[in-house]
Amino acid sequence: MTDKKVIVIGAGPAGMMAAGAAAENGAQVLLLEKNQKVGRKLAITGKGRCNITNFCDTDTFIAHLTANPRFMYSAINRFSCYDTVTFFEERGLRTKVERGNRVFPESDKALDVVDTLYRYLTDLGVAVIRSEVKGLRIENGAVIGVSLADREVFADAVIVACGGMSYQATGSTGDGYTFAKAAGHTITPLLPSLVPLTAMDQDVPQLQGLSLKNVMLTVKDNSTHKEVYREMGEMLFTHFGISGPLVLSASAHMRQMSPGRYTVYIDMKPALDEETLDKRILRDLSEFTNKDIINSLGKLLPKKLIPVVIRRAGIEPHTKCHTLTAEQRQALLVQIKRFSVDIQAFRPINEAIVTHGGVDVKDIDPRTMQSKLVKGLFFAGEVLDLDAYTGGFNLQIAYATGRLAGESAAL
Repeated sequence: MTDKKVIVIGAGPAGMMAAGAAAENGAQVLLLEKNQKVGRKLAITGKGRCNITNFCDTDTFIAHLTANPRFMYSAINRFSCYDTVTFFEERGLRTKVERGNRVFPESDKALDVVDTLYRYLTDLGVAVIRSEVKGLRIENGAVIGVSLADREVFADAVIVACGGMSYQATGSTGDGYTFAKAAGHTITPLLPSLVPLTAMDQDVPQLQGLSLKNVMLTVKDNSTHKEVYREMGEMLFTHFGISGPLVLSASAHMRQMSPGRYTVYIDMKPALDEETLDKRILRDLSEFTNKDIINSLGKLLPKKLIPVVIRRAGIEPHTKCHTLTAEQRQALLVQIKRFSVDIQAFRPINEAIVTHGGVDVKDIDPRTMQSKLVKGLFFAGEVLDLDAYTGGFNLQIAYATGRLAGESAAL
């Protein structure tokens, strides 16, 4: 047990877990949050359902990290994905496992996750104050507290857990990077990750609102001619380009973005090989033999997609089905199996689920989350240069690093 005073900056998943862990280990904890409510970003994750974690082992978790996976070994071994599920279940939050081992609250309410974490804090006597931190107080190579707008608060340890740059309306405005930089830390380049993509193609906005399920999405890097991503699932066309679960995951593999560098290919019928699909097209054409092609593909494709696919295939919309040549049929097949979207750019970092980049982990002790440069200064969560694919892995980074930082700060 200890009588240490610990300040935690930021009441997101990493900050709340850190504050609770420090209090559990006997520290007197003050949690500072500039928003009126705790866990604002957490409350909107997973479309308001909150993908709490991924029900997987350590090796699987590490394999899903896209930045500095080795750094996470100590933290994840100390607090695994299974430990996270146990943590919430023991505190009354029933969970369920869905496709891809994604863990959700049984209630499908993200607010229940926030409430569970908040109750965890208050039960341990953590003081939560709504106040914005202006800077760290550092003397003789050690942190001694923080500066608020109207006063200074002193402590034996400070944990910076105020998120990245994504979803800025929830308070993630990059404050943690400012604090880290002022303390001498390097900030690696900040990029959006798990973010929608803008398209170069003029016809893509015509598909706005169209959602596709059970499609195969492939990303090709045109500079290396290599495939960098392939997965089956759901996606969405928007007024600017493409989004949805598949696209967000794909974006994490597209690091050096420039206009036209990446092309996304969508296989609308991944369950059918080309020969089987050709027979299917022939069957539909014969069924509507005297009709225009524009009115004959409703069984094969969503209505909104038909005019775009036909135009890309170079077929005049009012061509009668029985007059379609083998070459035209092949062009149609190519568009259905390899519908291409040339990518212009990522959407702004504010629209990203997570930030790629952050406090350079070379300056952080992975066994404690303490700064190697400033004694008593700890970091946890998205402020660090750590991120992962979708599926609950990014929140697990927050819990595991938060837990380790809180325990270490209390010692």
